Amino acid sequence: MLNTLLSLCLLALPAAAAETADPVMNALVKELDRSFAGLKSAEKVPLYYLGYELTVSSYGELAAKMGSLEYDARQAAATLDVDMRVNSMELDNTHQVKGANAAYREQSASCQLSTEGGEDALRSRIWECTDKEFRKVQEEFTKVKMNKAVTAAEDDPSPDFSPAKPEKFYETIELAEPDLDYWRGRLKRQSARFAAEPFIYDGSAMLFYENENRYLVTSEGTRIKTGGNYITLSYSLSSRTTDGLDVSRHMNYTGDSFDDLPSEEAVAADMEKSIAELKALKDAPVVEPYSGPAILNARAAAVYFHEIIGHRLEGHRQKLEDAGQTFAKKVGQKVTSGIITLYDDPSLKEFRGRPLRGYYRYDSEGVRGQRADLIEGGVLKGFLMGRSPIRGFAASNGHGRRAPGYRAVSRMGNTMVEASVTVPYSELRQQLIAECRKQNKPFGLVFADIYGGLTNTWRSGGQTFKVLPLLVYRVYTDGRPDEVVRGVDIVGTPITNFSKVAAAADDYDIFNGSCGAESGPLPVSAVAPSILISELEVEKSAKSQQKPPVLKPPLHDK
Repeated sequence: MLNTLLSLCLLALPAAAAETADPVMNALVKELDRSFAGLKSAEKVPLYYLGYELTVSSYGELAAKMGSLEYDARQAAATLDVDMRVNSMELDNTHQVKGANAAYREQSASCQLSTEGGEDALRSRIWECTDKEFRKVQEEFTKVKMNKAVTAAEDDPSPDFSPAKPEKFYETIELAEPDLDYWRGRLKRQSARFAAEPFIYDGSAMLFYENENRYLVTSEGTRIKTGGNYITLSYSLSSRTTDGLDVSRHMNYTGDSFDDLPSEEAVAADMEKSIAELKALKDAPVVEPYSGPAILNARAAAVYFHEIIGHRLEGHRQKLEDAGQTFAKKVGQKVTSGIITLYDDPSLKEFRGRPLRGYYRYDSEGVRGQRADLIEGGVLKGFLMGRSPIRGFAASNGHGRRAPGYRAVSRMGNTMVEASVTVPYSELRQQLIAECRKQNKPFGLVFADIYGGLTNTWRSGGQTFKVLPLLVYRVYTDGRPDEVVRGVDIVGTPITNFSKVAAAADDYDIFNGSCGAESGPLPVSAVAPSILISELEVEKSAKSQQKPPVLKPPLHDK
């Protein structure tokens, strides 16, 4: 393969010198200084903080289906987000308006612009977007004052914003041009393998690559340019059972360089395994609703921890009046097994030589990404914090994140699960069988792969979660071979479910993906070992009412 695809991280210049050399940074700084000086003394509610985050990205996507190239596109975008706060850190326009639409409140003032027209053209667009946001935040603050006057006092009276040390950092992230002819050919060859099997109704192979550079300047003096590369090679294949349940297998390979991606031969071997698993799923029996012992294999366990507790430890959720505040007053209390330690550290670029997608240097509020200790020996220690303080936690730990077009809130980066006591996976499996016998259960479940999940953190609904498995095995206590089963989702409530973690293996694995929440879709990672849960509840999955296709795929006509 003739492919010199390298991700280059260039620490080009000290920040002060870089501002002079970079017309984009110069335009942002000059217009921020001018706007802040003029608006902080406006006749209306005075401005006390102004921040600009400009995200400049270019990305491409190739997709092939059943041997034919289906999608081939490249795009570029530059999005300016304006963070503007009026009145004071104690009470500003971002303060929660009880009963308001929370999703709407998280939208920021964002503008699409071009970085090609020089400083003057760029400053003109920045000015236009700033003026629009200033009018909006004045209206927001009026609503905040009215809402506070007519609603009950808040349980957590913490300020709306916290100070942060101004940071100066400058790097340019580059991604060399990929060999598109090679990748088009490779994706067509690999997706053609799916066309050879009549039970595969849809089979695709895809390559997505993005180069992102973020500029962040604030009225506090922060001047940052940083970014990242996000590359994903994936394949997916799907079918449908006779009773109308869609079944699928997929695989993602991620990195910040094309050199991180596996060879064509390695992917082909994984595809053969996925094809065999899909065939087994198509003919597998449906599991009835069940509650009993289960193992979550390592990557599946990483998704499980991300969904059921990660979102509930995001700091802003501890003081929002409409939020469930599951763990808000449990600091210092035991919330899970004593063998579990949980922390989030976006400063980790890799784990055991493999890239972590949740890595970043600085968050969207200008704070350096750093380790946040969440659970230690089963005891809750803290939360993921942006610059929105909560009771007992006054400062950010670098987790204020957002996608372009959203307001920053506290979010996960690299969520790391560690177990102080581990056993080989084979022994964990024996512990599963022993726990099943103890509970007089004829079998336990092993969740080999999980697609993702949903968790409700608002009081308006049940404080439950649902995790969506893709590949599940039934492990019998009488020695029968393991059996692939289908049609189940993991459900439960976090406090009860998290207390059932009983043991862990020594086989850590990584989930690299994207997570969606109020501040938009963001790259994240989670690392965990396989875990044994003494009692896990599953319910039947949703399914369509459509039968499989009447005819076989045309390639399989005799």
